[in-house]
Amino acid sequence: MSQTLTHYIGGEAVAGDALFADIDPYRDETVCRAPTADDETVARAVDAAARAAADVAAMPAFERAAILRRAAALVVERADEIGEIMARETGKAIGDARAEVKRSMDTLNLSAEEAIRIEGQHVPLDGSAMGHGKLAVITRYPVGVVGAITPFNAPFNLACHKLGPSFAAGNATVIKPPQQCPLVVHRLVELLYDAGLPRHFVNVVHGGVDTGRALVRDERVGAITFTGSSRAGREIRAAAGLRKVALELGGNGPTIVCADADVEAAAPLLARNATRLAGQSCISVQNVFCHRAIAEELTANVASHMASMRLGDPLDDATDIGTLVDEAAARRVESWVNDAVKAGARLVTGGARHGAAYEPTLLADVAMDARIACDEVFGPVANVIVFDDLDEAVRAVNSSAYGLQCGVLSRSLQTSMQLARRLRTGGVILNGTSTWRTDQLAYGGVRDSGIGREGPRYAIRDLTEERLVLFNV
Repeated sequence: MSQTLTHYIGGEAVAGDALFADIDPYRDETVCRAPTADDETVARAVDAAARAAADVAAMPAFERAAILRRAAALVVERADEIGEIMARETGKAIGDARAEVKRSMDTLNLSAEEAIRIEGQHVPLDGSAMGHGKLAVITRYPVGVVGAITPFNAPFNLACHKLGPSFAAGNATVIKPPQQCPLVVHRLVELLYDAGLPRHFVNVVHGGVDTGRALVRDERVGAITFTGSSRAGREIRAAAGLRKVALELGGNGPTIVCADADVEAAAPLLARNATRLAGQSCISVQNVFCHRAIAEELTANVASHMASMRLGDPLDDATDIGTLVDEAAARRVESWVNDAVKAGARLVTGGARHGAAYEPTLLADVAMDARIACDEVFGPVANVIVFDDLDEAVRAVNSSAYGLQCGVLSRSLQTSMQLARRLRTGGVILNGTSTWRTDQLAYGGVRDSGIGREGPRYAIRDLTEERLVLFNV
């Protein structure tokens, strides 16, 4: 029998009505059920967090760091159990699910390190007659209550990227897990409790869009951290008003393959990073801008690697690619691919749906104004787009609505550095694809890809506020 979850509010398990089912997309079985928090329940959670905020801020940084380190150790101990839950909830291949959980150890340990390094700065004032003889410092303090809304595609690690920095900064948190995988985030919060986190410091409310909207609207929430779609990010930004927001939004995974690139080395990278997690990553390789001189060779090589990937049961260790998060997502990808082919794109490999799974798919001759190139496909699909001059590729990347990360594959350091200067994206990955992230770096984008940066050190900046202290001495 599947488990029925509760909310966690003020340190107590709170049952709720309007249960929704969390379905295993491969087996079509119920993994758990969770209640939907209405406006009143969300308000109770925010109220509990507001009452806890002073206690969190008063906890010494070394104690917060110790709790986060203990949580990191528990992550390693429980990785197999939590990874299996994630694979069942999301359809993610079990190897990728376990790897995500183990990687989260780094996120929590990095948050622990940053908890004891939150610092301000001395501001010299002798540059003016008015400031002469005075001393000014800028200090950082918690915002109080953080509202965190997390996605389904990397549900454990991205929840760690919200909860870790928020607690490290001295904030109380209300987190809303994704409806597609509430249990894995539930397990993370319980793990934090087991590590010694006072239970009233983190509150959990389950639900969908309306629950998230209620959390964002509550003016007692001092900062909102969200990972998800650009459409939802715009709505959150508008509703937040003057409050702080950190929005990690979508992308369409551009990678520029120059004429001098090593095709044999590039092809497996592109194939794997277009299909890993069934393409459900904001930085998944989607648009491969390839110089005409090597386009035919690269296309054939990438297609060969894609065709060799095993689609199957997410719980089978031999599976390379599991399902998408649900059948509706797979149907949407299928529709976009079919529309592109009807408009003149060439299907090189893949292109078939199997329930909630979709085959690794490579398209060529894709028009830049096609939806499958312009929008975020969020599926195991890549497009080869040919260029003759690098300026064409740069214009295409910079004119996109998105600007998260861009990969560059070239043997020339000069070419690579020129592109790094010209590409307007949050990150430029040289000698790699768009799909690269390590948890300590500043991660985020420009334009419709969001504002603010993730990575514990950088997230803490968004979840604290500056205060000027002036000494008249």
